[in-house]
Amino acid sequence: MEPTELTTERLLLRPFRLSDVDDVYAYASDEAWGQYLFAVPAPYTRQDAVSFVARTVLQDWEQRPAFAIQLGAQVVGGINLRIRPEQKIAELGYSIARPHWGEGLVAEAASAVIDWGFQSYNIAKIYALADARNHQSIRVMEKLGMQREGLLRQNRYYRGEQVDEVLCSLLRKEWQAQRGGG
Repeated sequence: MEPTELTTERLLLRPFRLSDVDDVYAYASDEAWGQYLFAVPAPYTRQDAVSFVARTVLQDWEQRPAFAIQLGAQVVGGINLRIRPEQKIAELGYSIARPHWGEGLVAEAASAVIDWGFQSYNIAKIYALADARNHQSIRVMEKLGMQREGLLRQNRYYRGEQVDEVLCSLLRKEWQAQRGGG
């Protein structure tokens, strides 16, 4: 599968480019942005942005499609799927720059990526995990029509403590019903 671009009402979702380093560093160096993202170094350096963008540009689009969230001329976040074809499932991950929290951009981007994911891959379920304290992320999952599967108690060791995670998912048949197709 070739890298692709998706458009929504306000956004361009496209593969990351090496030229995105400055935009990524601008939002990711904000400590509040990464407070619930376990894979994000803290503090986040420009070299971390260079490494992230390079890794993302080079990764296999077939199993790890990753889109830059572009608003106007600026990249303000990222959204990806981690495809597990042998299980017929995918994990959705996302982040957005703090100045854009609460604007509905993540739900807008995620809806487009979910549609594309179900249409492009033979998967039965898309799921997402969020730190249980990250109420905004959990709200995004609810807006997407994801169902809460459970609370994974002390599921991750993060920044010196065990944290709970919320698991939500959307089944293909639920997605089809949401769109009037089943």
